[in-house]
Amino acid sequence: MALVGKTLKLCDCNQTMALDAKALEKALQLGQPIRIHHELCRGEADSFVAALQDESCVVACTQEAPLFNELAGGAGAPVALKFINIREAAGWSKEGKFATPKIAALLAMADLPEPEPVSSVAYQSGGQLLIIGEGAAALAWAEKLAGQLDVNVLITGASKAGAELPSERGYPVWSGKVTSVGGWLGAFQVHWEQANAIDLEACTRCNACINVCPEQAIDFSYQVDMDKCKSHRACVKACGAIGAIDFARKDTSRSETFDIVLDLSRTPSLKTPQLPQGYFAPGADPLEQALAVATLGQLVGEFEKPKYFQYNEKLCAHGRSGKTGCTNCIDTCSTQAIVSAGDKIRVEPHLCMGCGGCATVCPSGALTYGYPKVPELGARLKKLLSTYAQAGGKDGCVLLHSGAQGREQLARMARRGQGLPARVMPLEVHHVASVGLDVLLGAIAYGASQIVVFATGDEAEHYGGAIETQMGFGQTILNALGYEGRHLSLLRDLEFKALETALWELKPARGVAKAGLFNLANEKRGSLEFIFEHLAKNAPKAKDEIALAAGAPWGTVSVNKDTCTLCMSCVGACPESALVDGRDKPMLKFIERNCVQCGLCETTCPEKAITLTPRLLLTAAAREERVLNEAEPFNCVKCAKPFGTRQMVANMTAKLKLHSMFAGEGALKRLMMCADCRVIDMMENQNEMSIHEVKNSKP
Repeated sequence: MALVGKTLKLCDCNQTMALDAKALEKALQLGQPIRIHHELCRGEADSFVAALQDESCVVACTQEAPLFNELAGGAGAPVALKFINIREAAGWSKEGKFATPKIAALLAMADLPEPEPVSSVAYQSGGQLLIIGEGAAALAWAEKLAGQLDVNVLITGASKAGAELPSERGYPVWSGKVTSVGGWLGAFQVHWEQANAIDLEACTRCNACINVCPEQAIDFSYQVDMDKCKSHRACVKACGAIGAIDFARKDTSRSETFDIVLDLSRTPSLKTPQLPQGYFAPGADPLEQALAVATLGQLVGEFEKPKYFQYNEKLCAHGRSGKTGCTNCIDTCSTQAIVSAGDKIRVEPHLCMGCGGCATVCPSGALTYGYPKVPELGARLKKLLSTYAQAGGKDGCVLLHSGAQGREQLARMARRGQGLPARVMPLEVHHVASVGLDVLLGAIAYGASQIVVFATGDEAEHYGGAIETQMGFGQTILNALGYEGRHLSLLRDLEFKALETALWELKPARGVAKAGLFNLANEKRGSLEFIFEHLAKNAPKAKDEIALAAGAPWGTVSVNKDTCTLCMSCVGACPESALVDGRDKPMLKFIERNCVQCGLCETTCPEKAITLTPRLLLTAAAREERVLNEAEPFNCVKCAKPFGTRQMVANMTAKLKLHSMFAGEGALKRLMMCADCRVIDMMENQNEMSIHEVKNSKP
């Protein structure tokens, strides 16, 4: 039963939409007639107010949401309102009269609970502002902002382009070249090198240096123009005990902490694709500068944002024993919030802007997206697609988009063009980069014919490559299983006309005959196992093994038995327990389902005996231990206890028999003993040359 305990208010917006009340009633299993309003926000507003006596109300209109909220507030009704856009998303379309299954699907999602709250990240800003830039612009903005914020100025650029400093010392002014900027709102650390001989903070602006300089190399910016200076040093003498002028200053490094940074430099000091909260880089454009300045006053106080990610370091395949494995998340992050921290990674939540790209490319599921969580997005997809199918919809296509700009593009299509095809169902996510392979293939398993991700162009450019890579893996798997057509597509930075054309030209792809009933989980690889099993079970073409492109997070490991000594370095390096030893036997085993193809085993192997091959194995063998190499055990020559492999001992004795420490027959034989017998044998043979004697005997 859909929309349990909720009142549904539908309006055809002055009869501009063809809404089928009976078909929607049946599809939503309401059990009562649906009334279609024509002007709910105007002449029939009393009907809306009357519905507020129920505990929850779903209004199929987003344009007039502020008005409906105002009416609810005026009526004093403690009712929960939920707004669904069916006009631009479905009704206003060339195929609007065929959009009943889509409208039912969009309305059905209102029955789902709100996403669970996530933990928050706190910022605290006291209004300490640093303005970086050439003198004229930096000082001009400083004068305007000095009454609102605690202003500081760092003048950069050539001294001969300097501007006259204010007559009143109302705020700190430094000069120099920025060496680094790091941090976030309330905690920016700025480092710079003082390049000029005059320290502006020590300078009293007495003008003595200006008056005595014979070359007029110093003006009222109180900086020395080194192109004019002839090193008379009369200025140093005139400055006297003040000591603001020093041409041989050794310590030129400076650093301070600020809450907000306004960087007017033509080339910003921070060059990340997405800048941190509190850092503005409008460049030299006066309009952009004004727009940035307009928001500065709002950044004083305490703020919170969601913590967008969750990190399980036990699953992380970044490194082991100082060797680097997977760096996908570090390479993808647009804010440099993720850095290497030894064998694991460290994610700075204050820098994370919630794109979710790290979770998308993480092969092991160590990083997961939490806003919303994958199970919540999966539930929305499942509800959307199941209702669409139950209402008679065919070849459903889900259009994932993010943000206000995505909504605006869809609205323009509906208002100015053909609108969305009846089979294309829009679904907004916080950021399109967060859509990973578990979500994409999960939607296909739930019955979608296609998934289209629309990136508006506001996103960092390299996210497109990350999404397309994941789509490439998914498309290869689907086509190999006989699901014909293009199922996964990324549309980037298109105006509404181009977007409209691309969507209307999209041909349906072959989907599953039976929709999956499982739910997506936070555990990425677990969800994908359910998805692969369902896709393979319902596949038009049986397939046990699918070859994948390099970089895929599934695959096998092969070992060169001629060079492998079964030292088990690879077992110790494997972070996912894909490589395991033979317990009490000299044996190397492999569990393919655990392998994420991080390459740590290949990097760690001292004999370079390991090779990775990306593929997806769909049989039960993927879960079973497979022997990669085994050897005849070598038994201790004294107690007969097995302690290594025959090949390992043979290699060891062959390499060491010419060493002076093992010149005697007894010493070489000791290499063939277990650890306990080796110690006993050394104690029993006190007359043998020790390592100290070997060292002392060298010339």
